[in-house]
Amino acid sequence: MKRNDRRGDQEALTRLERVADDLVGLAADPPEDFALRVLRHVGIRCERYDTYVRLRTPAGGLFVAAGPHAVTGAALDSAGLTATAFEELHRVRTRRSAVRATKPFPGVLTALRTGRARRLPVDLSGLTVTERAVLETVRTIPPGQLRPVGWVAREAGAPEAAVTGALARNPVAVLVPSHRVTRDDGVPCDAGPLSGAGDALRTAEGIDMERMAELHHDGVVFLGSDTTRVYCHPTCAHARRIAPRHQVPFRTVREAGRAGYRPCKSCRPAAV
Repeated sequence: MKRNDRRGDQEALTRLERVADDLVGLAADPPEDFALRVLRHVGIRCERYDTYVRLRTPAGGLFVAAGPHAVTGAALDSAGLTATAFEELHRVRTRRSAVRATKPFPGVLTALRTGRARRLPVDLSGLTVTERAVLETVRTIPPGQLRPVGWVAREAGAPEAAVTGALARNPVAVLVPSHRVTRDDGVPCDAGPLSGAGDALRTAEGIDMERMAELHHDGVVFLGSDTTRVYCHPTCAHARRIAPRHQVPFRTVREAGRAGYRPCKSCRPAAV
């Protein structure tokens, strides 16, 4: 019986989408949330479909879909993604229709404004256990900071190869900030949906990639403070407060340890 109800709801959604398409070109275009209003009017429960909005980011428009309890997908339109294409991709990935709305899921606007989306409910149920572990780890990286693949792998308890694969399959672009992950040589891992958009997001967060390139060119992986005897990832908030005259560069965790430095408890360059 439930299967028949689900099929009936899907057919109703399809018919409504066709009606909305037929209305395009009339003297007065239908409101953006026309299909959503009709669904509510005829009494189809919100659990049967997702809604989505298009929001602005430094990298262009971002389509964000959500169900009643969590964000279920997000994709940048910087590569020419249209609303119709996003709806289809969402349907294929989640097997749920995404209906245009005017209000985003609670907390999304704040998360985009602050760069802090760690507490935002995000549904990653369509991924493997390892992929979810990787992306949940990526969600812990603070705005304005970078972490290498090796760090993500260690924190997530996953092989490094699995990290790059999970980043490429990230179904919630920007809100799960894969633009904050780099290869161990400092080059950003802008795979999949972030291709061409990562630089804009990092610049908006104040990440100086030229400075990072200079450090990696000189073999510097960590920065220590000769006053606190603590070493960090270079973009860590604590590392950015180290005055130049007090900065001590390190190439490896072992080198820092031998010099008597301990790892930062915030950015965790090594197991603390």
